[in-house]
Order: sequence, then C-alpha cells, then structure tokens
Amino acid sequence: MITSLIRLPCSCSVFGILLATLLSQPTGSADVWKEAQHGFADNKGIKIHFAAVGDGPLVVMIHGFPDFWYTWRHQMDALKNDFKVVAIDQRGYNKSAQPASPEAYDMPHLISDVEAVIRHHGEEKATIIGHDWGGAVAWQFAFSHPRMTRNLVILNLPHPNGFIRELTRNHVQRSNSAYAQTFKKGNASDSDVFFGRAMTPENLAGWITAPDIRLRYIAAFEKSSFDSMLQIYKRNYPDLPKLNTAIPQNAVVLKCPTLMFHGLEDQALHSDGLNNTWDWIDAEFTLVTIPEAGHFVQNDAAEKVSKTLKWWLMDHR
Repeated sequence: MITSLIRLPCSCSVFGILLATLLSQPTGSADVWKEAQHGFADNKGIKIHFAAVGDGPLVVMIHGFPDFWYTWRHQMDALKNDFKVVAIDQRGYNKSAQPASPEAYDMPHLISDVEAVIRHHGEEKATIIGHDWGGAVAWQFAFSHPRMTRNLVILNLPHPNGFIRELTRNHVQRSNSAYAQTFKKGNASDSDVFFGRAMTPENLAGWITAPDIRLRYIAAFEKSSFDSMLQIYKRNYPDLPKLNTAIPQNAVVLKCPTLMFHGLEDQALHSDGLNNTWDWIDAEFTLVTIPEAGHFVQNDAAEKVSKTLKWWLMDHR
C-alpha cells in the first residue's frame, strides 16, 4: 500500500503546501551532546552504549558506517519533546563492546542488540530508525520482530529485495558496491582499504566538515574497532552475484507503517533500488526523496528530514 511518494522540495499541491509550511517553521538548535543521558544495555554480556533524550513513545536509532550515535543529533533534538529517543552505538563502535569473534557481527547478533536496548528501557515495542548499515539492521529487525516494531523508518538503504535486484542487474550499483567487496576481502590494517586510504580516525571522519563536530567523530573512532567495522561487511554484505541471474525474493512482507528517506546524490546506493518497495509492504508506506542530499541524508538535509520525520511520527504514535 502506498500512502505517499514525496520529493522534497514538494510540488505545489495541497499536501505540498502543508508540508512546505511545516518545513518553513523554525527548528531547535540545542546540542544533544550536552543533554543526552548515557547508559548501557546488556545483551548476554555484550554492552551496547546508547545516548537518550526526551520522554514518550520509544524511538530507537541505529547508525551506519562509519558513524556513531551522534549522527542523529538533529533528529534527536527535533523529537525530544514528544518521544523518548535512544540512539545506539552499534557493537564495535565508540563506547559499545567490541567482541573479537567474527561471528559476533552476524546479523542476528546486531538485531539482538536492538532488542536488548528496547528491553532495557522497559518497553515491548519501539519505532525503529536506521541509516545505511543501521538501516539493514532495522529492516531485518522489523522482519524478525514484527510485534516489537511500532513503525519503521529507513534512511538511504533500499529494501533488501530491491537492493539485491539492482546488485544483480544494475551496472551502476555493481560499480558502486566495489568498495564493499574491498572491505570484505581486505583488512583494517591495509594502507588502501578505505577508498584508497588507510582506516584512521581522521579519514573515517572525512565527511564531517564542521570542526567541532569532526573532533567528536575522531574521538569516537579512536575508541572504535576498525576490525569490527569491517566484520559487519564481511559477515553480512552479499557477494557480488553473477550478472542477470535469478533474483531471490527472501524478505517477508512488512505489516508496519514505514517511512523511507533517500538522498538522490547517494554514490553508494542507487535510487533504482527503491522501485517496487510498495510491493513488499502491506501497510502505510511513505517514500521521501531529496535530490540535493547524498548518502548521509540525515545530515545533508537535516532540517527537512527532522521536520518530516516528526510530522510523520506524530501521526503514528
């Protein structure tokens, strides 16, 4: 079921005017870095760090690569007056545990970390929000834990069926995914593993331009395990399929309200992967595309994402 397909900026329609009015309203500027409450959820001995603000229905946010909980700072600030917002560090990142076993980074363990965070806060369900690898975890959490998923919000990661289809048939997506195959085959110590450069805190934080924010990212990556980051790719990213082979359709049909954002300038995940998503969601589905934003859409178009997210969540409390 398709509720709405939105391209920001919107065309001039009644819906577009209403959303444009919402987007024109001022947003807060508080820095959640200073006000977030920090804690750890225990997942069978694995400690998962989180930062939390606000009170209300639980929202759990999951970052991607290379990132940490602070990537959600704009959205946390926007939601904190109406929701309890909990942004996690995935295992291997920042203050979360960094188990040495490669198997510890298999998707079921990443999913169970999210479940542990929800249980830690005394809840049985939450809105699950994920970007990039956090989006992969969020998709799989919703598939495997439908009763714990109030709503699903995905940023710049197509549905698994759409992604594997493009990886099988789309030459651009296959080329865009070359870096992931390098991560799968390489080691964190290789001098050229990270887009021709070494994995260093400074290089990993290269996409952050604001000096004060960049310093916080560098500090977080200094605490992180680069081996752990790559293990998530090694254990979960699909091998490059043969071109034009049969496309598996393995994901179950979702039955929870779903919101997707996609920055159309993403150089890693082609927007063609969004096609037919509506065939795999048997619930309200809203797709928002933002032409001027790239892969890190929650930062590139922070105000648009934050206000649209709040508007949508207020209607799905």
